[in-house]
Amino acid sequence: MEPKIVTENLNAYFGETRAIKDVNITIPDQSITAIIGPSGCGKSTLIRCMNRMHEVVRAARVTGRVLLDGEDIYSPGIDPVTVRTKVGMVFQKPNPFPTMSVYDNVVAGLRLNGEKSWERLDAAAERSLKLAALWDEVKMSLDGSGVNLSGGQQQRLCIARALAVEPEVLLLDEPCSALDPIATAKIEDLLFDLKDKYTIVIVTHNMQQAARVSDFTAFMYLGELVEFGVTKKIFENPEKELTEKYITGRFG
Repeated sequence: MEPKIVTENLNAYFGETRAIKDVNITIPDQSITAIIGPSGCGKSTLIRCMNRMHEVVRAARVTGRVLLDGEDIYSPGIDPVTVRTKVGMVFQKPNPFPTMSVYDNVVAGLRLNGEKSWERLDAAAERSLKLAALWDEVKMSLDGSGVNLSGGQQQRLCIARALAVEPEVLLLDEPCSALDPIATAKIEDLLFDLKDKYTIVIVTHNMQQAARVSDFTAFMYLGELVEFGVTKKIFENPEKELTEKYITGRFG
């Protein structure tokens, strides 16, 4: 598989604290990569470096390189907004814009980018909601508030919002941690449907979820990438003893 994102000697800092340490990882195109590891090991920081969200935190900085289709997203002159359009992100807690309708939530990014055509906005809203498997549930209430949806629907709305600007990569930071099992299953089914069109990276504390949905798995510990490989091998025959201990529940 072709690489989509490659990190080279990637370090991320909060002030003087180094949160991730010399991470080298290759994320294949049109696949699902899960990042697992105990709390505080750098999982979320790693994916936030992949779309330049890390640097929005005060006193945060990055060293090393992150290549998107071979181009370093941290090169001088690269616009972070353009990077975040190509590499979308969905957060742990569903965060629809509270004062906006379902429709306005979905097309918010397009409007920020200057799109004014109602025809194109309407088409993008329908396409994105269908991709997020939400269209049939909300098509009669597009003018209703996004916060009136259930938690699972809100998270799929946030996925639709990320997809509306037509990214190439979708980063998800523990997207199911606040959801019940039924809503979680819908999100997981959605990820399977989306991977034919997008490169997906999901941070999850749920190892069963990682085993179910991902093609590749990265295990992180104390800011370091311990092991990365095909999910089946990582879970059934890991190379590193630390990986095996974590997967079998002996720590973490």
